[in-house]
Amino acid sequence: MRVSLIGNPNTGKTTLFNTLTSSNEHVGNWHGVTVEQKSKMINWKGEEIEVVDLPGIYSLSRLSFEEKVATDYLLSHQTDFVINICDYKNIERNLYLTLGLLELNLKVIIVVNQIERKKFRTINLQKLAGMLGVPIISVDASNKKSVEKLKDKLVDYNSKPLFSANKLPYLDRLNLQQVAKLIPQYVAKNALSFYAIKLLEDDKDIKDKFSIQQTFGKAEEVAKCRYDYIDFLFSNCASKSSKIYGESTLDKVLLNKFLALPIFLLIMALVFYLTFFLVGSFLSDLLALALNNLVANPVLSFLENAVGNTSWIYSLFENAIFGGVLTVLSFLPQVALLFLFLSILEDSGYLSRVAFVFEDILSKVGLSGKSVYTLLMGFGCSTSAILTARNMEDKNAKIKTALLTPYMSCSAKFPIYVCLGGAFFGASNIFVIMGLYLLGVVVAVAISLIFEKTILKSKQQSFILEFPPYRPIRAKEVLKVLYVNTKEFLVRVGTLIITMNVIVWLLSSFSFSFEYLPSGQGGSMLEKLGIILSPLFVPLGFGSWGLVSALIAGLIAKEVIVSSIALFSGAQGGQNEMISALYNSASAVYFASGASVLSYLVFCLLYFPCLSSVSVLSKEIGKKWTFFGVVIEFFVAYFLAMIVYNIALMIELGLWWKVLLFVAGVVIILLSIYYIVKVVGNKKNCKDCSNHCTKKKFKE
Repeated sequence: MRVSLIGNPNTGKTTLFNTLTSSNEHVGNWHGVTVEQKSKMINWKGEEIEVVDLPGIYSLSRLSFEEKVATDYLLSHQTDFVINICDYKNIERNLYLTLGLLELNLKVIIVVNQIERKKFRTINLQKLAGMLGVPIISVDASNKKSVEKLKDKLVDYNSKPLFSANKLPYLDRLNLQQVAKLIPQYVAKNALSFYAIKLLEDDKDIKDKFSIQQTFGKAEEVAKCRYDYIDFLFSNCASKSSKIYGESTLDKVLLNKFLALPIFLLIMALVFYLTFFLVGSFLSDLLALALNNLVANPVLSFLENAVGNTSWIYSLFENAIFGGVLTVLSFLPQVALLFLFLSILEDSGYLSRVAFVFEDILSKVGLSGKSVYTLLMGFGCSTSAILTARNMEDKNAKIKTALLTPYMSCSAKFPIYVCLGGAFFGASNIFVIMGLYLLGVVVAVAISLIFEKTILKSKQQSFILEFPPYRPIRAKEVLKVLYVNTKEFLVRVGTLIITMNVIVWLLSSFSFSFEYLPSGQGGSMLEKLGIILSPLFVPLGFGSWGLVSALIAGLIAKEVIVSSIALFSGAQGGQNEMISALYNSASAVYFASGASVLSYLVFCLLYFPCLSSVSVLSKEIGKKWTFFGVVIEFFVAYFLAMIVYNIALMIELGLWWKVLLFVAGVVIILLSIYYIVKVVGNKKNCKDCSNHCTKKKFKE
């Protein structure tokens, strides 16, 4: 038996999928969370059930990427039942999609999700089910026992079909018989109503499918018929409500045009302070101490007695495993805390409102609120965030958003900020971290503006934003997100990072003739490669071969930068042991000043994305755009790191007049670039000069 889950965004569809299948798919308060269909087999009382989770959509109009994915799946796959999940408090609007499913003559089961017990109004679900002619089941999508009752119903319906959907009365008003004559005979009769309505709505894909040129222009009439019928249903089945779904007096403050942005920044500052300092720092130090005393020291003591401390085996465990991996592992509490706070903000309904705050800003640079979701997810993982850009209907906006996502400071980068920034800036590092996160956003917006004026001008995009009501934090959902992300971090540490650290150790401990070089003895393969490339980074304030080599290793995963620095510093585990090496001029990871550290952090923020992100970019937007984006990232990272280094160094030396001159020079250069871009854009637009063009009038 195959069951398809479909519903509006923010109705609990993916939550239901997770509970049905015991999965851990990401749950969010916005569309685009489920990018494409996901399926999983379950066995319930001897019945094999394939559960398919389709993207959250508002209708079967095929205007957005999600709607195309969901509609194409329903049209091309045989499905026994379609579970249409609706939210009790917003069921009136959710039923618009339900009518589209009934027009397609599918076996629909309406599942009403009651996440919150408090109701805006009373709805007679039994009477509504009778009028529609489909079963309606009330569940709590996050409650396992409640969902088990739904599984029982599915098994019963499969053995004893109870479907007798009533004919939708508004279909007669649309006079579908005349349009149905245009549909080829090979189309299944049970889908005639759906295809006829799509023709009335002038659905481009359907008209192309049947080679129909005629324009009908009745999309508004179709929509009105559906809404009139929904009004009729609820006039008979529900009491009236004066409340609006999602409306809250709190939004008068949080969405105030003057207060919205400062409040968002204050909330993020509090999150960073708790994560990196007040709570996170204490827990990280505690974990590092425990790992050293309980794991590293006993193992190293055993190896020293067994093979001696000059053996390559001892060095492998001391530097590659304990020196690097345990250093990254000590950041686990901070990683967990960051995801915990972000999941709390998301589950409460606040993050979806952040998209509204940034919609006007991003629309001026050729992006939309949909881009906000992708960019916000980029703070977690760029690789998975890039996938959500595919739901954009405009190709140029999709390419831009995908290319901009790596500029966001993903979770893999913040161990670098905490480790290096904490060593040099102490408590002031919170401002450095916030500055880096904001810098990524500002750079992304600036580059989007340049793209919009030159090679990637976007079309006007539709953006439907739904405000979920503010909800009490659901501990189960938050802890599930925390568990999933913590597990992913540990898996990366135990697989990718430890593998990369061993490879980096091999390259830094053996010469090109494969001769083992004890710690402190030069001539390793990685050292020679780093020495060759290090002059390139001298203008940025860091030229140590170890720092450059760490950047190379970071191409695989950004966490490897921290473990590589720990390895080259000779630390035995934890982050505190490497700090002295950062100040030691003889060290391979030496920083001459705080300005050098700032420059290095900026470069780590903006330079090449990890290989997994590059791979996804290549699949989503093509190899040429990926190569272009990666090259642009490197030059932007190099340019901004050099600017930051020079300004910070002059401030350290107290040369304020030079700072002003340098900033003025940079501004002049940027204005010149902007002017050139603007001229290029105007020339491109003037190829098809219209009568109102001032240049043409001047020539006349």
